[in-house]
Amino acid sequence: MIRLYGVPGWGSAISEVMLTLADIPYRFINVDGFDTPGPQRELLEKLNPLCQVPTLELDNRAIMTETAAIALMVLDKCPDLAPPLGSDERLQFQRLLIWLVANVYPTFTYADYAERWAPDAPDRLRENCLVYRKSLYLWLDSHLRASPFAFGEQLTLIDVYVAVMRCWGPRHEWFAAHTPNITAIADSVCARPELHKVLKANDII
Repeated sequence: MIRLYGVPGWGSAISEVMLTLADIPYRFINVDGFDTPGPQRELLEKLNPLCQVPTLELDNRAIMTETAAIALMVLDKCPDLAPPLGSDERLQFQRLLIWLVANVYPTFTYADYAERWAPDAPDRLRENCLVYRKSLYLWLDSHLRASPFAFGEQLTLIDVYVAVMRCWGPRHEWFAAHTPNITAIADSVCARPELHKVLKANDII
């Protein structure tokens, strides 16, 4: 069984929901506190020297990291969680999958640990990252359908990202006021009964 090292509500929640949707068994190992010196960091560092979550230890003991790579692994087992090959929607799915991790993720990398990157002005870095992140979400909202999911009736892994990331800064109230498509998609994902257990475990619902 896959071992998933993560923290409830963090980026590992995306991989948890993906694995749940694909009906891939996994065991969640909570490494809360991994980002400060201590036993949780030492545990995670043995598997992933970058000390990031999610970190997956697969059945063959191989290590898998990066949510986009995990998404591709999940699609190998459950291809219906992406639009059909050869379709225009598939190309947009691929674009958005990489766009999210290449553009939105770094705003958390720098804002969440602003003291590391801008010790003389951490508050300014946090604020600048949040302003930029909001602009990214506004762009994303304009490229989503929300009928009821990002690509229409079919639930895909992009919808998983949307549902989990809505819980992060700038949080629900801002999304509700500014991004109707993101809000509607996240609501549709959260309404799926087969996801209630994992969503509740990550404080998403």
